[in-house]
Amino acid sequence: MLIVLLGPPGVGKGTQGERLARALAVPKIATGDVLRDAVKAGTKMGLAAQAAMARGDLVPDDVILGILHDVFSRPDAAKGAVLDGVVRTTAQAEGLRDLLSSLGRSLDRVLLFEAPVEELVRRLSGRTTCSSCQTPYSGREPGTKCDKCGGTLVRRPDDEPAAVRNRIEVYEKQTAPVIAWYRKHGPRVAAIDAVGKPDEVGARMHAALHV
Repeated sequence: MLIVLLGPPGVGKGTQGERLARALAVPKIATGDVLRDAVKAGTKMGLAAQAAMARGDLVPDDVILGILHDVFSRPDAAKGAVLDGVVRTTAQAEGLRDLLSSLGRSLDRVLLFEAPVEELVRRLSGRTTCSSCQTPYSGREPGTKCDKCGGTLVRRPDDEPAAVRNRIEVYEKQTAPVIAWYRKHGPRVAAIDAVGKPDEVGARMHAALHV
């Protein structure tokens, strides 16, 4: 199966995407990961991406799609893939559709993970990281000590509550047209209630794939 994951920051789609990829025995593909891999491998598209980043530019959609073309051609993606963060604009949705069509493939489902804004703010603003060893924590206040090295826990600036709300607002403005595009052009968009324990959310996700 080829599945696109959508959802705001902090909704847990990365965690659920990993679980889903393992269950389906397919790779989980995230834009940042495939970009880094392509740059490290020195592929043609990887070099183009590296040049764009060196200039401080966003990596063009055609370069990202070129990298995805290489990924979809790998043996481990023959049965499908879980795409996390790959589609952020309608142009990318259209480009992905055309790319898959050229390979004789198509998306099977779009999973849209949803949670109330205040729940997302609570989750993200509750994250802290050790300033020394970078160990992440959840539910630990800034200023407390790291269990691993004794360093001080800090909250990243973009995890401050005001910054989180701004990130969610940007996501909603950016992604609403993408959701509308998929609802018009397919495949089916399945909304997943992302509030609850990971196993509960995972059960809803798997149920949505079989409706």
